[in-house]
Amino acid sequence: MDIDRPSAPEIFAHAPWAHVAKPALAATKAVPTMLGPQEQQFYYWLTSVWARGDGAVVDLGCCAGGSTARLAAGAADSGLDTRIVAYDRFTAAEPLKETLLYANGIESFAGNDLLPLAERLLSPWSDRIDLIPGEIEDNAWDGGPIELLVVDSAKTADSLDAQSALFYPHLIAGQSVILHQDFLHWSQPWLAAQMELMSDYFTPLACVPRSTVAFLCTATPDADALAIGATADLTDADLQALISAARTRMAPFGRDDRFQAMADGLAANPDERVAWKFRRPDST
Repeated sequence: MDIDRPSAPEIFAHAPWAHVAKPALAATKAVPTMLGPQEQQFYYWLTSVWARGDGAVVDLGCCAGGSTARLAAGAADSGLDTRIVAYDRFTAAEPLKETLLYANGIESFAGNDLLPLAERLLSPWSDRIDLIPGEIEDNAWDGGPIELLVVDSAKTADSLDAQSALFYPHLIAGQSVILHQDFLHWSQPWLAAQMELMSDYFTPLACVPRSTVAFLCTATPDADALAIGATADLTDADLQALISAARTRMAPFGRDDRFQAMADGLAANPDERVAWKFRRPDST
């Protein structure tokens, strides 16, 4: 099918995903998600309009399938045979089940295994989705080029480095987009640091509330680039300097307060590199 699709990155400046109508996402409402409304529109738009079908869509950290459903709905409406490969441990403790699942109409269930639930929720798009359970870093990628990479799994600096090594070398220069879903979250400063270290390879395209930032891959990272972008051994001073650089580079997006919160969070948690161990600066 010959489909006319936008190719110029400048289109992102006009936020065309804001025009995605609610009916387009109607089928996804049954799949609970932590994505905000604009993020849901953005994910759908990327696979329904932006993607050209030249590579896979990879979703890292899909939980019960919320992000995957929005990507799959867009892909199904795109006219392209786009594959979506979603990775997660597919486990959830009771607090997450209560806040994300039960609060959104999912019936309570015993145990922490989310895979059967994710398979059921994503069944409308099962013909184009592969679910990969377990630790992401234990896998290898042999699925060819990656056109869209969604990262919601780099909750530690070590995991970011390991997952980058797995997937970044398969990105398509000048075309692939990375979505860092927690990029603007105050407790994950290594994400901003990495994109600054690899600024020759990734250019910011859009900031989408709540915390998503999208980057265009301008050059496919090789082993040398991955070494440049490694974050696990950075000192707090290194991270603070890179947060400041990211704040400056991304000033046109108007998210200065989020970078300040990131800097404050790092200062309040010296040497911490695990997101869920961060304590808010104002906590007692």
